[in-house]
Amino acid sequence: MGQKAVTTMTRKTIIAWGSWISIPITVLALAFGFLGKAEAQSSRPQVQGFKVTILSTMLVGDTNGIGEWGFAALLDVDGHKILIDTGAHPDTVIRNAHDLHVDLSGVQELILTHNHWDHVSGVLTLRRELMKENRNALSVIHASEDIFSSRPSENGERNQMIALRKEYEATGGRFVVHSSGAELIPGVWFTGPIPRIYPEHNWTSSGKILTASGLVEDNIPEDSSVVLNSSKGLVIITGCGHAGIVNIATYAEKHFGNRPIYGVVGGLHLFASTDEVLAWTASKLREFQTANLLAAHCTGVEATFRLREELGLNRKTAVIATVGSSFSSASGIEVGPLAK
Repeated sequence: MGQKAVTTMTRKTIIAWGSWISIPITVLALAFGFLGKAEAQSSRPQVQGFKVTILSTMLVGDTNGIGEWGFAALLDVDGHKILIDTGAHPDTVIRNAHDLHVDLSGVQELILTHNHWDHVSGVLTLRRELMKENRNALSVIHASEDIFSSRPSENGERNQMIALRKEYEATGGRFVVHSSGAELIPGVWFTGPIPRIYPEHNWTSSGKILTASGLVEDNIPEDSSVVLNSSKGLVIITGCGHAGIVNIATYAEKHFGNRPIYGVVGGLHLFASTDEVLAWTASKLREFQTANLLAAHCTGVEATFRLREELGLNRKTAVIATVGSSFSSASGIEVGPLAK
């Protein structure tokens, strides 16, 4: 065999070996890429301890408290307190907090999940009352940008956040407006506006919102949630869930990786949902291994019972929230006074 033939064979052999080697190298590269991603996800900060206490919802067991069509909750996580929404009436949260011996004067940050009156009506009353003890109380509000978008109607502007913003800022408070998700403290993520991957229709279709393209149906684009990254899994806190709880969970999973949902707390806007919608919602939440549900506000009594059944939960792990009920890393769900 001539030198040229040997050289040609050698080159073919090298190419063949190179092709053979490239397969495991590619696989290894992909594997290490996935491992790197998993490692990055597992290295995300986790909260050590948390408690979410309901301060506004429909049911209340103490005659001194106020039950209403609204939502508010106090998040206490690793010693850091954040108020989420402020209820439907100006004095609901301040009165219920007093009745429950919950001190809000040291709470500096407030999250508003969306613009609706049953979540923002207590902002100014709380800010002004708590400032008497601590000037920094509720001095920072986190919200998504469309919370200030105009909602015109025949009777005038429907979005009270536009006027409320001026009054709130006049007290020295400031808004932090988010166009995307943000980590507020280690292990606590504000979602910002949530991508609507699934066609969950959890809002009333009568409203309109002014956009660059003109007036369109208001699907509450600013609807946001709070997600805790705990050692037991993710905890989702939602005011109304207008974006859809499955969309919220999907977005949380994308951010934190393949982690189970340890708990869902708040309103899911399922009170008028059909059996088919509830069954679909439950099937998706099962995929996230949802372990606890503290259903408040607009979730609905019947919807909560259906979700409990479909998710395979029980009376301790799927509960209708009352004022004063809570969900914590130490005790799980603790019922409010009405259920005792």
